[in-house]
Amino acid sequence: MEEIQVKDLTFVPFLSSDTIQARITELATILNKETAGEQPIFICILNGSFLFATDLFRQIEGDAEITFVKMASYSGTTSTGKVMTLLGLDVELYDRTVVIVEDIIDTGRTMSEFLPQLAKKGPKKVIIASLLVKPEALEHQLDIDHVGFEIDNRFVVGYGLDYDGLGRNLPAIYQLK
Repeated sequence: MEEIQVKDLTFVPFLSSDTIQARITELATILNKETAGEQPIFICILNGSFLFATDLFRQIEGDAEITFVKMASYSGTTSTGKVMTLLGLDVELYDRTVVIVEDIIDTGRTMSEFLPQLAKKGPKKVIIASLLVKPEALEHQLDIDHVGFEIDNRFVVGYGLDYDGLGRNLPAIYQLK
Protein backbone atom coordinates (compact mmCIF):
# COMPACT_ATOMS: atom_id res chain seq x y z
CA MET A 1 0.00 0.00 0.00
CA GLU A 2 1.24 3.44 -0.82
CA GLU A 3 0.09 7.03 -0.46
CA ILE A 4 -2.98 8.02 -2.45
CA GLN A 5 -4.52 11.28 -3.54
CA VAL A 6 -8.27 11.89 -3.22
CA LYS A 7 -9.23 15.26 -4.64
CA ASP A 8 -6.95 17.78 -2.93
CA LEU A 9 -5.86 15.59 0.01
CA THR A 10 -3.12 12.99 0.49
CA PHE A 11 -3.78 9.84 2.48
CA VAL A 12 -1.38 7.22 3.82
CA PRO A 13 -2.04 3.48 4.34
CA PHE A 14 -3.77 2.61 7.60
CA LEU A 15 -5.62 -0.75 7.50
CA SER A 16 -4.98 -3.28 4.75
CA SER A 17 -7.75 -5.20 3.07
CA ASP A 18 -6.50 -8.45 4.66
CA THR A 19 -6.54 -6.90 8.14
CA ILE A 20 -10.09 -5.61 7.61
CA GLN A 21 -11.35 -8.96 6.30
CA ALA A 22 -9.78 -10.90 9.18
CA ARG A 23 -11.49 -8.66 11.72
CA ILE A 24 -14.84 -8.94 9.92
CA THR A 25 -14.59 -12.73 10.15
CA GLU A 26 -14.01 -12.41 13.91
CA LEU A 27 -17.02 -10.10 14.26
CA ALA A 28 -19.23 -12.45 12.21
CA THR A 29 -18.25 -15.37 14.44
CA ILE A 30 -19.25 -13.38 17.53
CA LEU A 31 -22.54 -12.24 15.96
CA ASN A 32 -23.36 -15.79 14.83
CA LYS A 33 -23.07 -16.97 18.44
CA GLU A 34 -24.97 -13.98 19.78
CA THR A 35 -27.90 -14.37 17.38
CA ALA A 36 -28.01 -18.18 17.12
CA GLY A 37 -31.56 -19.49 16.90
CA GLU A 38 -32.94 -16.07 16.01
CA GLN A 39 -33.77 -14.36 12.75
CA PRO A 40 -31.89 -11.08 13.18
CA ILE A 41 -32.36 -8.08 10.96
CA PHE A 42 -29.26 -6.13 10.02
CA ILE A 43 -29.68 -2.41 9.43
CA CYS A 44 -26.93 -1.01 7.23
CA ILE A 45 -26.36 2.74 7.67
CA LEU A 46 -25.72 4.10 4.18
CA ASN A 47 -23.66 5.20 2.44
CA GLY A 48 -20.44 4.31 4.19
CA SER A 49 -21.20 0.92 5.69
CA PHE A 50 -22.34 -0.88 2.53
CA LEU A 51 -19.03 -2.71 1.99
CA PHE A 52 -18.67 -3.66 5.66
CA ALA A 53 -22.31 -4.78 5.79
CA THR A 54 -21.91 -6.88 2.64
CA ASP A 55 -18.78 -8.66 3.82
CA LEU A 56 -20.19 -9.17 7.32
CA PHE A 57 -23.64 -10.31 6.17
CA ARG A 58 -22.18 -12.94 3.82
CA GLN A 59 -20.70 -14.66 6.88
CA ILE A 60 -23.89 -14.67 8.96
CA GLU A 61 -25.29 -18.17 9.41
CA GLY A 62 -28.96 -19.11 9.48
CA ASP A 63 -31.90 -16.95 8.54
CA ALA A 64 -31.20 -13.24 8.62
CA GLU A 65 -32.49 -10.17 6.84
CA ILE A 66 -30.85 -6.93 5.84
CA THR A 67 -32.28 -3.49 5.21
CA PHE A 68 -30.83 -0.05 4.68
CA VAL A 69 -31.19 3.44 6.15
CA LYS A 70 -29.50 6.42 4.61
CA MET A 71 -28.22 9.02 7.04
CA ALA A 72 -25.63 11.73 6.54
CA SER A 73 -23.80 14.18 8.78
CA TYR A 74 -20.53 14.91 6.96
CA SER A 75 -19.51 17.52 4.45
CA GLY A 76 -15.92 17.24 3.29
CA THR A 77 -13.75 16.08 6.19
CA THR A 78 -15.89 17.42 9.06
CA SER A 79 -19.25 16.71 10.64
CA THR A 80 -21.94 19.29 9.90
CA GLY A 81 -23.43 18.79 13.35
CA LYS A 82 -26.76 17.85 11.78
CA VAL A 83 -27.94 14.34 10.97
CA MET A 84 -30.18 14.02 7.94
CA THR A 85 -32.26 10.89 7.43
CA LEU A 86 -32.47 10.53 3.68
CA LEU A 87 -33.99 7.03 3.50
CA GLY A 88 -35.86 5.60 6.47
CA LEU A 89 -36.87 2.24 7.88
CA ASP A 90 -39.71 0.42 6.17
CA VAL A 91 -39.63 -2.96 7.94
CA GLU A 92 -41.28 -4.40 11.04
CA LEU A 93 -38.84 -4.50 13.96
CA TYR A 94 -41.17 -5.31 16.85
CA ASP A 95 -39.71 -8.06 19.09
CA ARG A 96 -36.79 -8.63 16.70
CA THR A 97 -33.06 -8.67 17.29
CA VAL A 98 -31.62 -5.76 15.34
CA VAL A 99 -27.95 -5.45 14.38
CA ILE A 100 -27.00 -1.92 13.35
CA VAL A 101 -24.04 -1.96 10.97
CA GLU A 102 -22.02 1.27 10.92
CA ASP A 103 -18.82 2.07 9.08
CA ILE A 104 -17.55 4.58 11.64
CA ILE A 105 -18.71 6.14 14.87
CA ASP A 106 -16.89 9.33 15.70
CA THR A 107 -19.01 11.95 17.52
CA GLY A 108 -21.83 9.42 17.98
CA ARG A 109 -24.39 11.97 16.81
CA THR A 110 -25.89 9.76 14.09
CA MET A 111 -26.42 6.85 16.49
CA SER A 112 -27.73 9.09 19.28
CA GLU A 113 -30.42 10.39 16.91
CA PHE A 114 -31.18 7.04 15.28
CA LEU A 115 -31.47 4.86 18.41
CA PRO A 116 -34.56 6.66 19.84
CA GLN A 117 -36.28 6.32 16.44
CA LEU A 118 -35.44 2.63 16.48
CA ALA A 119 -36.66 2.14 20.06
CA LYS A 120 -40.13 3.36 19.03
CA LYS A 121 -40.38 0.31 16.79
CA GLY A 122 -40.08 -2.06 19.79
CA PRO A 123 -37.10 -4.29 18.97
CA LYS A 124 -36.31 -7.10 21.42
CA LYS A 125 -32.60 -6.32 21.36
CA VAL A 126 -30.35 -3.83 19.55
CA ILE A 127 -26.71 -4.66 18.81
CA ILE A 128 -24.37 -2.03 17.39
CA ALA A 129 -21.48 -3.23 15.24
CA SER A 130 -19.15 -0.56 13.91
CA LEU A 131 -16.08 -1.21 11.82
CA LEU A 132 -14.32 1.87 13.21
CA VAL A 133 -14.76 3.92 16.39
CA LYS A 134 -12.99 7.15 17.35
CA PRO A 135 -13.14 7.18 21.17
CA GLU A 136 -11.48 10.63 21.36
CA ALA A 137 -14.21 12.17 19.20
CA LEU A 138 -17.25 10.71 21.01
CA GLU A 139 -19.60 13.43 22.21
CA HIS A 140 -22.57 11.15 22.94
CA GLN A 141 -22.65 8.22 25.37
CA LEU A 142 -23.15 5.03 23.38
CA ASP A 143 -22.96 1.35 24.19
CA ILE A 144 -21.18 0.00 21.13
CA ASP A 145 -21.35 -3.79 21.32
CA HIS A 146 -18.82 -4.75 18.66
CA VAL A 147 -15.95 -2.63 17.36
CA GLY A 148 -13.73 -3.63 14.48
CA PHE A 149 -10.99 -1.13 15.24
CA GLU A 150 -10.59 1.81 17.61
CA ILE A 151 -8.76 4.57 15.79
CA ASP A 152 -7.36 8.02 16.53
CA ASN A 153 -9.41 11.07 15.66
CA ARG A 154 -8.02 11.31 12.12
CA PHE A 155 -9.97 11.48 8.88
CA VAL A 156 -10.04 8.19 6.94
CA VAL A 157 -11.15 7.04 3.49
CA GLY A 158 -11.54 3.74 1.72
CA TYR A 159 -13.59 0.59 2.20
CA GLY A 160 -16.84 2.53 1.98
CA LEU A 161 -15.59 5.68 3.71
CA ASP A 162 -15.41 8.75 1.52
CA TYR A 163 -14.10 12.25 1.09
CA ASP A 164 -16.84 14.22 -0.69
CA GLY A 165 -18.14 11.01 -2.28
CA LEU A 166 -14.75 9.75 -3.48
CA GLY A 167 -12.52 6.97 -2.16
CA ARG A 168 -15.27 4.53 -1.15
CA ASN A 169 -14.10 1.98 -3.71
CA LEU A 170 -10.63 1.55 -2.19
CA PRO A 171 -10.22 -1.98 -0.74
CA ALA A 172 -8.14 -0.71 2.20
CA ILE A 173 -8.49 2.20 4.63
CA TYR A 174 -6.19 5.24 4.44
CA GLN A 175 -5.79 8.10 6.87
CA LEU A 176 -5.18 11.75 6.16
CA LYS A 177 -1.45 12.52 5.96
